[in-house]
Amino acid sequence: MDVTSAPTLASIATEVDAALAALDLPDEPAGLYGPVRYVLDGGGKRIRPALVLLAAEAFGGADARDRALPAALGVEVFHNFTLVHDDIMDHASTRRGRPTVHERWDEPTAILAGDLMMGLAARLVVGAEGPDPAALAEAHYRTVARLCEGQTLDMAFEARRDVTVDEYLAMIDRKTGALLAHALEVGALVGGADAEAVGALAEAGVPLGRAFQIQDDLLDLTADPATWGKPVGGDLVEGKRTFLVLTARERAEAEDADWLGPVLDGGLDPDRVPAVRERLAALGVLDSAAHAVARHTEAGRAALDALPPGPAADALRALALGLATRTL
Repeated sequence: MDVTSAPTLASIATEVDAALAALDLPDEPAGLYGPVRYVLDGGGKRIRPALVLLAAEAFGGADARDRALPAALGVEVFHNFTLVHDDIMDHASTRRGRPTVHERWDEPTAILAGDLMMGLAARLVVGAEGPDPAALAEAHYRTVARLCEGQTLDMAFEARRDVTVDEYLAMIDRKTGALLAHALEVGALVGGADAEAVGALAEAGVPLGRAFQIQDDLLDLTADPATWGKPVGGDLVEGKRTFLVLTARERAEAEDADWLGPVLDGGLDPDRVPAVRERLAALGVLDSAAHAVARHTEAGRAALDALPPGPAADALRALALGLATRTL
């Protein structure tokens, strides 16, 4: 790629889609590799591989970007593996507008497909040509542990009414933040960044992950139904612990228990979503969420100052900061 021009997320997504489709996977047993291909063909914004490629190019130019493609694919395969297993644990029936793997096939098939994807992801990330293969391996294995920790916390929260905002943020750091940090760290490593710059980019992923997830929580209640792609207020209906709900719980007075209680006790009647949204707005929760997004985005932006100047760095910075300002 010509490093004098800034690549776009759309062009990177097209490249990643083609490279995922070209992965050399066996045909048999079809009951295993069919579901894996189904997941990898499912689309997505390809944000995480874009972060890998742009970070590599920012530090090492076009050659580093080319070397980073396997690692970028590995990060995306790993992300999709987590979704397959999360869908099982969440009893989700759809993902990106299609049946989840365990719905289209069955749970044992989904578990095995996810397991295979986890191994494939490690091979791709660790096998990327970089100055320090051991550092790539350590970064990947560390992320596996953090994701498992985060999912364990997330599941435990479902049975608790006393989850705090700080606990929620710590969980986000081990899920959304950990994956963004992983993508940025791996890209910097392949690009040949020094230890200080690698650490700064990994550090940037944590606040950017917080901003991304809180914005997602906010959009679930405020997005345009025509473009959101799913029912507005779905998190409230499902009884999810989100930044909005947990902030409201910390602020709510005793008289608020009648409307907040059902959310914490299993989920809200869809007809009550507009009224609860009004109460959240009255408590200042929506404003607090928007301010939190801005605060964490700024922290991520500051850490990204470690990027050397250039078109790839500009594109990476725009992509990373745009995660928190998206409207869908």
